[in-house]
Amino acid sequence: MAGRPHPERQDCMIAQMFEDDLAKLRPLGRAFDGYVEKTVRVRSTCLVQYDSNRYSVPSQFAGQHVSLRAYANRIVVVSGQDIIAEHKRHFTRNISYFEPWHYVPLLDRKPGALRNGAPFVGWQLPQAMHWIREHYMAGKGGDREFVDLLLLAQDHGIEAVEMACELAVEQNTLRLPAIINLINHLAEPVITPLSEAYAYPQLALPPEADCKRYETLCSDKGVAA
Repeated sequence: MAGRPHPERQDCMIAQMFEDDLAKLRPLGRAFDGYVEKTVRVRSTCLVQYDSNRYSVPSQFAGQHVSLRAYANRIVVVSGQDIIAEHKRHFTRNISYFEPWHYVPLLDRKPGALRNGAPFVGWQLPQAMHWIREHYMAGKGGDREFVDLLLLAQDHGIEAVEMACELAVEQNTLRLPAIINLINHLAEPVITPLSEAYAYPQLALPPEADCKRYETLCSDKGVAA
């Protein structure tokens, strides 16, 4: 259609008229951020409710009041100026939607909840983390070990833990101390080595070992021995 003559100006094509009109249009301003906002209280189960459904927030916000913004397709939870949780908006009834990472800090006190706690049922972990979880859970005390691994995400970030697990699987080093070592290695700052041509400061007066200098100082008048 763009290559056809314009219905009102036969000497111009539709595409040409569109380009001419486009240059005269006023540019669009900031996109309209359309949502419904309300203040809600986070339940002790780390859930906030909107309509008939419940959505999780990080456990440290339990009992606090937060702002819930309902968009057409998502739910955003804000505390102060920070977005603390975001979920796809659902139009079901009486269903709780969990983000398992929101509940990981609580596992420090109850590691057994990792097996059958509602937020962790059907948790889709990255493949490497899933293998390590299965390996740990097969042995005695594996719940505690895997929880300790998950808790490291609070200090080093989820991405660092996931990457360390991938490296551990590649290197077949699934023991927790080895994975912690990988995480610490990934978290270390990268130090750029100096070039070989770097000019180090040179001493103008090289130091000399001369014990008699002390005796000379002590022999001067006005200097206490």
